[in-house]
Amino acid sequence: MNRLQPHEFAKFLRSYRFVGGVIRGVRVRHKGQREVSVEFRVRVREAITDLGKEPRHVRLKFVLEGVDEFRFQMRPQQPKVKITDARIGYHNGLFYITFDSVGLEAGETAQVFDFRASEVYAAGRELFWEEEKPKAPPAGEPPA
Repeated sequence: MNRLQPHEFAKFLRSYRFVGGVIRGVRVRHKGQREVSVEFRVRVREAITDLGKEPRHVRLKFVLEGVDEFRFQMRPQQPKVKITDARIGYHNGLFYITFDSVGLEAGETAQVFDFRASEVYAAGRELFWEEEKPKAPPAGEPPA
């Protein structure tokens, strides 16, 4: 997996179109009594690089290690899996990540209280990511 550093956030977020993507899964892992990690699996599109081509869908996996706080809350009137915004921040030694709209304008930087007001967020000491390769279909079946 690739470690994501604070100075890489802007470029990374421009590389993919998160809005309209889908949260495929969230996994909370407890390692021992105090160590927690959170894994997000999402499906998004690549950023537009060629106007004549439709951007391809990609699956991304994010893993936050050393998680200090997280919240996953669903409200009945809101879509359950659609990504309405994507923000990554680094505050007080923790990486924050959310896939929920925090009500900020395009150029604004999310602060800790913005992440905490989100319905889907986690904060941890280390942030990793990888682009997952599509799984091969079982032998004898055509590709999807």
